[in-house]
Parts: sequence; C-alpha cells; structure tokens
Amino acid sequence: MTAREVGLPATVPLPTRGDLPERVTIWEVGARDGLQNEDTVVPVETKLEFLDRLADAGLSVLEATSFVHPKWVPQLADAEQLLAGLRQRDGVSYPVLVPNERGLDRALAAGVRHIAIFASATETFANRNLNRSLDEQFAMFDPVVTRARAEGLDVRGYLSMCFGDPWEGPVAAEQVVKVGHRLLDMGCSQLSLGDTIGVATPGQVETVLDGFGSIDALAVHFHDTYGQALANTLAALRCGVSTVDSSAGGLGGCPYAESATGNLATEDLVWMLDGLGVRHGVNLDALADTSAWMAEQLGRPSPSRVVRALRG
Repeated sequence: MTAREVGLPATVPLPTRGDLPERVTIWEVGARDGLQNEDTVVPVETKLEFLDRLADAGLSVLEATSFVHPKWVPQLADAEQLLAGLRQRDGVSYPVLVPNERGLDRALAAGVRHIAIFASATETFANRNLNRSLDEQFAMFDPVVTRARAEGLDVRGYLSMCFGDPWEGPVAAEQVVKVGHRLLDMGCSQLSLGDTIGVATPGQVETVLDGFGSIDALAVHFHDTYGQALANTLAALRCGVSTVDSSAGGLGGCPYAESATGNLATEDLVWMLDGLGVRHGVNLDALADTSAWMAEQLGRPSPSRVVRALRG
C-alpha cells in the first residue's frame, strides 16, 4: 500500500498555520544514531545502500557515521571505509559525529566538511559518557570546535539529557539553557536539544525552548520511550523550531543510557508534517520502502507506526 492510496494529507496541500514554520529541515540520524545501537555490526555495503536510498527519498541532511573510538562503538568502526565509499550528492550534507581532537583528525583526513560534537547537560551523564565533569567537557570540546571552524567546517552541538537523566531525574530548564549557551558561544552553529531517554512532555519542551529566548539556532532530538516524541515535536514546531532530528524506521537508542529506546521515526514525522501542510521535501513512499528494506536487513519489523501501516 502506498501513502497516496491511503489518502496521504500531502495529496491535498493544507495551509500552514501561522504558528508553524513553513518548512522543516529533517536531520536524518538513522545511519549513525540508529545503527550504533545495533547488537551486531551492519556491513558497510548495507550502510552505503541505506544512505543512498535515504538521499533518493529526498532527505538532504544524512548524519553518516561517528569517529568515536571503535572500542566504545564497534558498530561504527568502519567510518573511514564508509566515507570513502559514499556517493556524494549536490544538495546533500553528510555530517559525522566527532568526540575529541583525535576524532577531528580522522574527520579532516576523510575530507569531512560538517561535524557534530556530543555534550551532556548533566554532571552524571558527562562522567559516564565522556569521563569528564560537566565543566571539563568544555575543555575537551573547545579545541575541537576552534580547529574545525578554522578549517572551514560547520559544527553542530548535541546536548543530551535535556529533559531527564536516569541517574539525576528531571533536569532544570535553567541548567539546559546555561550549558547550551556555552556550546553556542564556543562556536557551534546549531544546538540540538536531546531527550535522550524519552521522558519529555510538551509543556517541558516549551519551558526549555522559552528559556533560550532565540530559537534560530536550535533543533530538537526526541526519543519515543513514553510515546511522546511526536507531541513534543509539535510543541517545538509551535515554538518556532524548524530543524527536527529523526531516524528512518525509528531505529536507534543510546548505547550509554539503557532506558533509551528508538528515535522519533522519520516516517511518523513526515506523516504529521504533511497533515500540517509543512514542507520538508521527502517522498514518504520511497522512505517507507527504505525503512522496510532496512528492517529486513536487521531481521526484525520496523518500529515506525507509519512504516507498519503502509508496508504491513
């Protein structure tokens, strides 16, 4: 069954409400954040086909891999091989995650032009994920951002545990805003606020976003542990956010936070955006085909409700 056959809202374009962005950039993280959480290593050839299919579906930002040490994330140990085999396309960006200066060295050697760093909003997760205190993480990231910007690279900052931490509980909005501004002041062009364990609710999302004042440099990254990812996304859109992270087929979690389940599924996001009349540039049928294909490669059904509805 195709989206058109079930009456996809995009077939009859709807007017965009005044409190929503006219267009949303979908930051696709399936190839990195999705596959890094797999129990087994996905062959690099499969990853390359996955990225090609996602680009064919119209996604313009595809986070390709990570230069985290293979000891910690063996699923992405093939980063150099993947980037060497990647078919670059005009109008498509392929950011990579870089944890430290050694990772930046590898990224520069591979010709990467867009990187992301991964920071924590809480003390405990900084210690567990980065082996640094909350303040010490900035000393680690500062030379990475400074060097990357000097080399002409764009730098995104991920901020994890923005709404709840499995060890510390609810996270104060003031804490998130304080840490987030340090990353922006350091030189990150965009800050992605992560609900790493999927505990956020729409009111909490609005409170955190309101705390930043300006929304222009903010993106959101929701997990669906409690089934709130779409509701939280809609709340963020109504606050003015226009970049949303998602993962094809709902793949992913967090290897350092056991309670984290899959990311917001890109298909579910696209279905909602179509219904709202918000442009995004993605072909839902091609995307659903891609996620159904990847589910076959992984040997399990797709978590995405829209993929299951369209592809059975």
